[in-house]
Amino acid sequence: MYFFSIIIPSYNAAETIKVCLDSILSQTYSSYEILVIDGLSKDDTVSIINHTAKYHKNIRLISEHDKGIYDAMNKGIKMAKGKWLYFMGSDDSFYSTDVLQNVHASLECNKDLDVVYGNVFSERFNGVYNGIFYDEKLYYENICHQSIFFHNSVFRQVGNFNLNYKAHADWEHNMKWFLSSKINKKYIDLIVANYSDGGFSSQHGDSQFEKDKIFVFLKNGFQYAQKSVRHRLWTISIKLSIKNRNILRTIKLLFYYRFVVPRTNVNQNH
Repeated sequence: MYFFSIIIPSYNAAETIKVCLDSILSQTYSSYEILVIDGLSKDDTVSIINHTAKYHKNIRLISEHDKGIYDAMNKGIKMAKGKWLYFMGSDDSFYSTDVLQNVHASLECNKDLDVVYGNVFSERFNGVYNGIFYDEKLYYENICHQSIFFHNSVFRQVGNFNLNYKAHADWEHNMKWFLSSKINKKYIDLIVANYSDGGFSSQHGDSQFEKDKIFVFLKNGFQYAQKSVRHRLWTISIKLSIKNRNILRTIKLLFYYRFVVPRTNVNQNH
């Protein structure tokens, strides 16, 4: 029914949700649905969405208890009817009125793609963030989900967001698809969204993901990531574990050395 499904997790977003919705509704390209997955907001969020939905039949709202932002995003994946999925924060907005038009045009010219990503604009990053990514860059910096469009088949191939990570499940998910030789991805030089600094992931750390990051990277990047990169990151991690006398982590890293040894690298367009 739709080319795009725009999924918006929300909770007590009455001050920002209208701007977010208006930035979508003003798009020059119109084949999209808006799925707002609300976590039982206690302010006027739901009433604002319902009022807007009276005039726009492509808006669907579900308001119920959830286990956090990534649980809401997973619910949106199940509900989505669009060919391409996009996740927007309730305090974010599209950078211009022709974003969807431009992304659609790019996808129509590259029909073999599974993921496209661009940039976001944010005062947090002093402007535009953050260009073309490569394997090692993704280890140290995340691709904002507000800059990414996923073909709906991606989630069947690499899975949904891992709820074990409260603030950086999107980072772990990005490593899965970006480092996969089976996912065809491309960077487009386009500012997709105005990224707000008030989101959960920007306000909270994720200690569990920080502990697991090297293992996620090695396990998912053993075919795609360069051997020199895998070896360098593994070496840094094991030296730190030995320095901190973390015996269990050191043993686990030694076990994961099997993901550092040479494998065939597959060239991809970034």
